[in-house]
Amino acid sequence: MDFHQEDITTIHDFCIDVNKLEDKIKQLEQKRPACLIIPILYEEVEKHPLHQIVEALNKCDCIKQIIIPMAADNPEQYRKAAQFFSQLKTDHMLIWCNGKRIQKIIDDMKEIDLDLTGFRGKGMDAWLGLGVASLNSYAIALHDADIVNYTSAIPLKLLYPIVSRDLNFFFNKGYYARVNLDKKTMHGRVYRLFIQPLMDTLHRELRCDSDILDYFRSFRYTLSGEFAMTSDLALNIRIPSDWGLEVGLLAEVYRNATFKRVCQTDLGFYDHKHKKLGQDRTEGLCKMTGDIFSTFLRIITESSTTPISPSFLHSVQVKYKRRGQDLIRKYYTDALFNGLNFNRHEEETYVDMFSKVIMKSGEEYLDKPHDMLLPDWTRVLSAIPDLREQICYAAREDAREFNGNVF
Repeated sequence: MDFHQEDITTIHDFCIDVNKLEDKIKQLEQKRPACLIIPILYEEVEKHPLHQIVEALNKCDCIKQIIIPMAADNPEQYRKAAQFFSQLKTDHMLIWCNGKRIQKIIDDMKEIDLDLTGFRGKGMDAWLGLGVASLNSYAIALHDADIVNYTSAIPLKLLYPIVSRDLNFFFNKGYYARVNLDKKTMHGRVYRLFIQPLMDTLHRELRCDSDILDYFRSFRYTLSGEFAMTSDLALNIRIPSDWGLEVGLLAEVYRNATFKRVCQTDLGFYDHKHKKLGQDRTEGLCKMTGDIFSTFLRIITESSTTPISPSFLHSVQVKYKRRGQDLIRKYYTDALFNGLNFNRHEEETYVDMFSKVIMKSGEEYLDKPHDMLLPDWTRVLSAIPDLREQICYAAREDAREFNGNVF
């Protein structure tokens, strides 16, 4: 436990009374209604964490609406998901993101030079959810569907700094300790062994002249998928569609909100499903780190005068690897002191693989710098003013056709 403040406001959990947070959010629901987005894949419907999330949310009555953007392979999967979420007591909307109705809307957008047909995955689903949520909400929270130790404190802690008139933040990022207390294991390797040493390398070793790196380093868990924002901010940011979502989102917030309207909140201990490392740039955590590194290169290109070149990439690779190895020693000390299981060889293997990914994804970026950002909703609505209503209508028609009801 500490009192340390970063460049952005850090809200610690010294003695937060979750019940009081819920009461205050409830009091403001007429003027500042709150919405929660939970992007899911169909297979998560059949897993325990999502069942636990629904049970916890049914004990929380301060959220006006829950939006569930979902990817499903067929109507039967959609039907089962709709039946599962019928347990929710809160008003909710299931959006079948890759269903025929939503896809027709996306296909029709090409006629006015808004081609989103190449975007897939969590980023696209979150983009759809944010658009719909902005219709009737002041504050919007988003979190993943695979949180093992979920409680209603998570959305409450995310939403309160946005909803509260006394605090009035535009964006709130959750942070937490990725430690499984039952198994005595330390997780969060992509942040611990890739993001942290990479940012230190770019900032301290290579002196990339960009204020945005100071901003990134202010967040205690850059890769947290738990955040909240005002609907106005949601309409004005561009959402990355790949695994660079969290990093790219923070860069967009940096461009659209001042430091004093951005905060981070302690969510406590946190655990969710863990991806495998993968054998190359296309698999598991290797794909994730490659996408994240590409996002960092794009941000550096946009915000600094640092040239991205083969020699720059070699410097990043070498210096990153040394910093990653130094951090392993520190994490080993921390784990040993706390009685946690820690496989030092395995951690070294991760750093070795991530350093290779740096070169591979860096070369891909040099060969073809790509923009994986979806357009902001403000631009889209200027071209199609009723697009959000079209998505809502499609979601209701899916519910009527495949589940025999309507939201």
